[in-house]
Formats: sequence, structure tokens, C-alpha cells
Amino acid sequence: MSEFTFTPRFASGLLRKALAVSPVVILMGARQAGKSTLVQHEPSLVDHLYLTLDDPGVREQARLAPDDLLRSAPRLVLDEVQRESDLLLAVKRIVDADRPRQYGRFVLTGSANLHLMRQVSESLAGRATYVNLWPLTRRERLGRGEPGIWSALLSSPAKEWATLIEGQAEVSVDWRESVRESGYPVPALELPDQEARALWFDGYVRTYLERDLQALSAVGDLVDFRRLMRAASNRLGGLVNQTEIARDTRIPRATVQRHLNLLETSFQTFRLPAYSVNRTKRLIKSPKLYWSDPALAFWLSGASELTGAHLENLVLVDLLVWREGQVPAPEVLYWRTTTEREVDFVIESGNRVLAIEVKAAAPGYADTTGLRLFREEYGDRFAGGLLLHGGDEVLQMSEGILAAPWWRIL
Repeated sequence: MSEFTFTPRFASGLLRKALAVSPVVILMGARQAGKSTLVQHEPSLVDHLYLTLDDPGVREQARLAPDDLLRSAPRLVLDEVQRESDLLLAVKRIVDADRPRQYGRFVLTGSANLHLMRQVSESLAGRATYVNLWPLTRRERLGRGEPGIWSALLSSPAKEWATLIEGQAEVSVDWRESVRESGYPVPALELPDQEARALWFDGYVRTYLERDLQALSAVGDLVDFRRLMRAASNRLGGLVNQTEIARDTRIPRATVQRHLNLLETSFQTFRLPAYSVNRTKRLIKSPKLYWSDPALAFWLSGASELTGAHLENLVLVDLLVWREGQVPAPEVLYWRTTTEREVDFVIESGNRVLAIEVKAAAPGYADTTGLRLFREEYGDRFAGGLLLHGGDEVLQMSEGILAAPWWRIL
């Protein structure tokens, strides 16, 4: 058996910063995103006792004697804390009793977005710092522990982008291969081929439906939920239309809404908000739906071929990882007019906006239509436009608009 090698994660640096400023640090992300591995291999947590609520004995103690459990060591890592969310009230009591306050005393991990769970966010308000662990970026898979070069692009004028991008020592990669590898560490780094990954995804979804989902909320009809997952995966990058999903799946609309919320709470999906600063154009304001891992979305869909939406999703996950490390965090949005002119992603940072269009094929001038319209609409705030594509060339398409291979950015 090969020796385990820890893959550096961008979130490690964010975790270390959070330990220095907060008594409770909550590391959140989808199951199998790498949370347990990170907290067990992070050097700054070497003095923390590691316990997991996947252990029935630990879970029983959390229910019956939570204060004793939390005082079992001066510093503690509690893994999968969403399995006993009432434990967080005991965390609050102990943190409030500490004088002086002990920063970094508790590190909690969860496969659910605890920030969206009202009882959790209220009990730990002002006491916790949240860190999200998204699936691996391309550069993380290569061992670099980072997302793409978004900060460098935002801090440089658009006229310097070509030099900046061409200076990246990257090797051309087929985006389809990168999507299929997955962002979850096991299929991405350990499994040899697509057949093995398909088996892994099957087990992943079964565990998610039968255990993780039930820990969040009782779902009576798992067949309906699985059908909803497939419908959501087939709408990758599309507007969230609950009425349409309800009609196509024959699931009541109220149930569709609840199931979509559960997918998002458990970090399986992400709803991308619209950039709705309205100047002269009428804009769409509904969110768009993406998955945390486009490989899982592809497997769930049952489709035979990847589409450009999967490349879009790959870019979005990289943007979300990058955003985690920015203070203040920029907005990641999309823009679409009622006449269906669109920009896939808009990064709003301060008073500047970076517009990004994603195309799977080699770029053409027509592919910049949305970017040029966005530049016309928001010229005073327009930092520049990027057309990320599946080819190999860096091309100046228009003033302030550059086409670049996706793999030179991510």
C-alpha cells in the first residue's frame, strides 16, 4: 500500500488565521471534501485532542454529558458536529465562562452549513469564525495548495493581463479530464479511472441519502430526493425554477423547495446570485444552480457527454475557494438581461467589477457579446473582461477584453 501524502489546502492558512482570533473555529464543507484529513494533519492543531461524532460512544457522551466531553482536553477538535447540533449550546456555555477568552479552543467540523442552521448561528454568534472547505481546485490537485490567479488579475490593469497570464508556467490540460477527475480527494487523487470513480460516486450518494441527509432532516421518500438530485444535475448552470422542477419530477413544489435547501445546506449545491445593479437594461434576478463538484453532477445526470456548463462549474468552484481568503470577501455573481444577454460570472470587489465568460471551445468574437454589453453598461466600474476557453491561445478580443485558456487562470 502506498504511503499517504497530505495534499496542501488553501483553507489551511485560513484556519490558522481563524484560530488566532476566535475561541471557536468551524470548518464546513461537503462530506469527503477533506475536512477530517485537514484537521488531523494541520500542524497548528497538534495540541488539540481529536474526537469524531461518527463514533457512537462520543456521540452518546455528547448527548448525555456534553460539558464533560468538551472539558476532556484543554483544546479540542470535534468532527462532524452537525450529528449532535445541541452540543453547540454547551460550547457556548464553556466559551462564555472562559476568562480570559481562549482563542482557538474548539475546532468544529461539519458536513452541513451550520451558518444556515438558525439554532447554531444564534448560539455561536460573536464566538465563532467560519471557514468553508470546497472540493479541490486544479492547483490543489497539483500540490500547490491554492486557487487560480484571481487576486493578481484584480490588482492589475486589464492591459497587463496578457503578460501576466502568459507568464504562468502551466501545461495545457483538457477541461474534460479535469472535470472527470472530481474535486473530492479520493476520486481525484487515489482512484485510477472512470469506472472506479463511478463506483465511488454510487457509494457516496448512498451514504449521503441514507445517513448524512437524515442527520439534517427526516426525508421520507429517498426515491423522490434522488430524482430531485438528478433533475438539479441536469439543470447545471441554469436558473433555479422550482415550479418547472416540480412539474418535471412530479414532486410537490413545497417539497422541491425543501429538498433544494437541503442540498445547499449540505454543500452539495450552490445557488449563484444575480448581479442586479440596474442601469439601462432590465435584468434577471433569479439565482443559477451549480454543484460543489461538477464530476458528481455529471455522474448524477446520467449524461454521456460533458457540456460547457461543467467547465463553468469548474471555474466557479475555483472562484469560491479564492473568495474564502479575501477580506472583505468579494461578491461572486452572474449577469443576465431579460433579452438573454449574459456574463457567466461577475466578481465585485470594492468599486470594480471583473466580468468572466466561459466557453468550452476555441474563442470567437461573437463569444464576447455579453462582455462587451456589460462593459458598455458599467464602463466606470468595469475592471476588464475575461473569456476563458478550452483552447491554448491568449488573444486580445476587444478593448479591455482578453481571451485566455482556462488552465492558465485556474
